[in-house]
Amino acid sequence: MTVAQKKWLRVTPCRSIPAGEGRCVEMAGRQIAIFHLREGFFAAENRCPHRGGPLADGIINGTTVVCPLHAWKFDLIAGTSTNHPESGASLTVFPTRVEDGIICVELPLETETAKTTSIVCEHRDRPLRWVQRRPLSTSPLGTESNGICSS
Repeated sequence: MTVAQKKWLRVTPCRSIPAGEGRCVEMAGRQIAIFHLREGFFAAENRCPHRGGPLADGIINGTTVVCPLHAWKFDLIAGTSTNHPESGASLTVFPTRVEDGIICVELPLETETAKTTSIVCEHRDRPLRWVQRRPLSTSPLGTESNGICSS
């Protein structure tokens, strides 16, 4: 791919992504996860190559992210899986830089009219750290229990 086929896109102010966290944005028709690490900002395709989990919701440790669905771990610099290297699964990673306090990501583009918008990334599976709350139970008398005990 030549330099003419790539373009730096301004994404968001640095303060929009807290240290040690990731955020998902849609850029040029792609969902991109941007991570704020001690080493700087890193960007990768938001979809885990294993089963499509939302990597922006993953747990970050050093320069790696753990997919919240099935705990596959990926190096954000090389894009390779660190706990399943035999799979050959790897992330698509993108160069980042900061200009005047704004995070920029270099993406291959089809058109010059690419837009950047924040999105909410959803997935059919629940991440490991999500907890499903149980609905209120019904007492034998037909009234809902509110969790308060009376004596």
